[in-house]
Amino acid sequence: MEEIRGVPTWQEELTSLVDAGLRYDGAPIDLTAATEIGSKRSGFVSADGSGSEPKETLKDQVTGFMKSWGEMLLELAKGCKDIVQQTVVTEDSFVVRKLRKPAAKVSKKLSFLNEFLPEDRDPIHAWPVIFFVFLLALAALSFSPEHDRPVTVIKKLRLHPTGATRVQLPDGRYIAYQELGVSAEKARYSLVTPHSFLSSRLAGIPGVKKSLLVEYGVRLVSYDLPGFGESDPHRGRNLSSSATDMINLAAAIGIDEKFWLLGYSTGSMHTWAAMKYFPEKIAGAAMVAPVINPYTPSMAKEEMVKTWEQWLTKRKFMYFLARRFPILLPFFYRRSFLSGKLDQLDQWMSLSLGEKVQNLLHCRSQREEFS
Repeated sequence: MEEIRGVPTWQEELTSLVDAGLRYDGAPIDLTAATEIGSKRSGFVSADGSGSEPKETLKDQVTGFMKSWGEMLLELAKGCKDIVQQTVVTEDSFVVRKLRKPAAKVSKKLSFLNEFLPEDRDPIHAWPVIFFVFLLALAALSFSPEHDRPVTVIKKLRLHPTGATRVQLPDGRYIAYQELGVSAEKARYSLVTPHSFLSSRLAGIPGVKKSLLVEYGVRLVSYDLPGFGESDPHRGRNLSSSATDMINLAAAIGIDEKFWLLGYSTGSMHTWAAMKYFPEKIAGAAMVAPVINPYTPSMAKEEMVKTWEQWLTKRKFMYFLARRFPILLPFFYRRSFLSGKLDQLDQWMSLSLGEKVQNLLHCRSQREEFS
């Protein structure tokens, strides 16, 4: 009967003990023997043979807690993943319905970037990988160990002597300039020209000879922008300060009446700044091949489309980066132009420097070789 019923319950064991008639005769109870008997009945024996159950250490408790906590987090992550897949990723979800049209517009505008991909690559799979690698590269450059190295102390500093005529501005900075054409007494027209990017006062007006200026009685004043040539840098410069520098320069060299402006390439924005902030000082202005803003609302839609069609893909990407992610421009600018490990700038940017600038660079390199 016991084989059929299996192991008896504790109630049945207690009843059998009572029925057997337990008696206590007053003799001392041997707990050791009782423990051994219980251990033999349970089938458990400790490592030291005493039969006592081992105690759980703090390390075991912490390990068990961490395992349980990890299993709970894993199950929670699986549950969140299932919820996202069922509510967000589906085509009928609220998020997909709201973001479907904007995402399609953005994808259409950025479709020109697919030209940089190989023909056998799917853009849907390629661009996420490229973006992830780009973020890893930025993180690696940001946490480069080179930034932690101590700065080398400069033991010898050689300054190139100034060879330009300079005037001091009200804020204490010096600005270098050059005059061509007729003198101030004989001048019929005073013409001020800011130079273009990566140039200097020596460029003047490309293609205009001194004899032509003398013939028409033009006093041409070209100057070095802050930080270029032999002009002192101005860290807080902007278009307003650029226009102020131009007006202060004109007053310092004796141009009291209204003067004319000529801007070439990126020098046109300084011409525009003077016209905006000091229109009463300007007699007239001309801009040759100026840099334009393709996003300005004053441009007609047809003009904007024609402008974008004439540009290369790299230039389009540069303007897109400057408009959407301007915070990245200083990062790339410092590493491309100011790293100090460059060849001649006209070889890097395909610029044609003027003959005077070429001679200046050649003379300076010879002086450095002999010194």
